[in-house]
Amino acid sequence: MKFEAVLFDLDGTLLDTIEDLTDSMNEALKGLGFPGHDSEACKMFVGDGVETFALRALPKNRRDEATVAKCVADMRREYSKRWAQKTRPYDGIPELLDRLTSHHIKMSILSNKPDDSTREMVAELLSKWPFDPVVGARPTVPKKPDPTMAIQIAQQLQVEPKNFLYLGDTGTDMKTARDSGMFALGALWGFRTAEELMANGAKALVEHPREVLQLL
Repeated sequence: MKFEAVLFDLDGTLLDTIEDLTDSMNEALKGLGFPGHDSEACKMFVGDGVETFALRALPKNRRDEATVAKCVADMRREYSKRWAQKTRPYDGIPELLDRLTSHHIKMSILSNKPDDSTREMVAELLSKWPFDPVVGARPTVPKKPDPTMAIQIAQQLQVEPKNFLYLGDTGTDMKTARDSGMFALGALWGFRTAEELMANGAKALVEHPREVLQLL
């Protein structure tokens, strides 16, 4: 196979999390007296960490530090209650992961979701497959699109970045792949558009998980 390892984004790539994220943010906004958003709008807000999600979801005139912090805290509380209510792997993802596993392709996950939430979600919904490492956002490491953690994962697995396929659904993912020296593959079943993915460095796009195997 062309690649020795695959680095996956989580939300919008492996798991369809948008409904639980939207519901949680809307409860937080409601508690603050602000209007909510539909899931299509929230697809454009997520991907860069919960702080940025809150900043984008709040009214433009209420994005002061204190309000953002309150929204973040409330959203995290609400999400802890409902993160598994509607979230499921995308169609075709289990089959893709089965095939990669059978071909002994190393698989890892890098998310901008908080590290504890990332690990909990993978343990609950993706435990059938051998992801190692599973890494979420940590205070000591810059979030994607900074390539630091992607490069560290490559070093940990002793695989050259050029031999990694990076599958993600946002411009943030494509920048991370590009700047870490990995092959940037855009998932069109996720949260963002083909135009965004291509503008940020995608080398190829796939409309269904089964198409990933053609590149491997």
